[in-house]
Amino acid sequence: MAKTLVAGVDTSTQSCKVRVTDAETGELVRFGQAKHPNGTSIDPAYWWDAFQEAAQQAGGLDDVSALAVGGQQHGMVILDGQGNVIRDAMLWNDTSSAPQAAALIEKLGAAPAQNGEPEDPIARGKQRWVKAVGSSPVASYTLTKVAWVAENEPENAKKIAAICLPHDWLSWRIAGYGPVAEGEDAHLDALFTDRSDASGTIYYDAARNEYRRDLIAMVLEAAEGAEAATRPRRMPPPLCCPLYWARERRHRSKPIRPSPARASRGAAHSHRAAATTPWPRWAWA
Repeated sequence: MAKTLVAGVDTSTQSCKVRVTDAETGELVRFGQAKHPNGTSIDPAYWWDAFQEAAQQAGGLDDVSALAVGGQQHGMVILDGQGNVIRDAMLWNDTSSAPQAAALIEKLGAAPAQNGEPEDPIARGKQRWVKAVGSSPVASYTLTKVAWVAENEPENAKKIAAICLPHDWLSWRIAGYGPVAEGEDAHLDALFTDRSDASGTIYYDAARNEYRRDLIAMVLEAAEGAEAATRPRRMPPPLCCPLYWARERRHRSKPIRPSPARASRGAAHSHRAAATTPWPRWAWA
């Protein structure tokens, strides 16, 4: 009897690992690993290259029935309307945005104390952030990095059509999406994440299961002015179920779209390459 094989992909800060496992017994069947470059700002194309190398070391994924992807949190990948990566991804360990984190605390703490709030504006600001999104800003969180781009690279900030995490980006790319030519649909609506990852952005309210687009507009106002509040942007919808794909057995020339019932899921490609080289297609199970 043929084995049913499943694969796990771990795209961490240091490397990408691919483990192929017997779904019935949990036995390790094959394994591959490829390093990521050092640094705190990385071209996401290196993650895609490492995934392909690790998958090849693991004997390929043609005989795999399903796969799941896990990865590093908190970083920032920003995409334009064609799905191109606008700049190198700022990782969780990039502390450039520490001043922006402090400024965000001060901004929310500026209004006078109400209903027993702390008199100290910094303590008040931290408390208000925790009530709003569950955490107080520090440099590792995604929103602070978006604020850094808005203040230091306004032209890049103005190009933002979607914001996602490193984990989300690689998942979207494995699902067969990537940059497209001007006028074509990049399927940014196919980006997806999970609630754990989304909660580390500090623009996601886990209690209400919704993104705080007003907070994103607030930090992008430095680059876009009042227009920041009205520009549409994609944020990957957080899922409440495990992220996995089942193998799509049909051969198609274009990326498989998720079914309407599971729309808005999937993560991408890079500014290092203009064309998409798709992995064998996967569809939602």
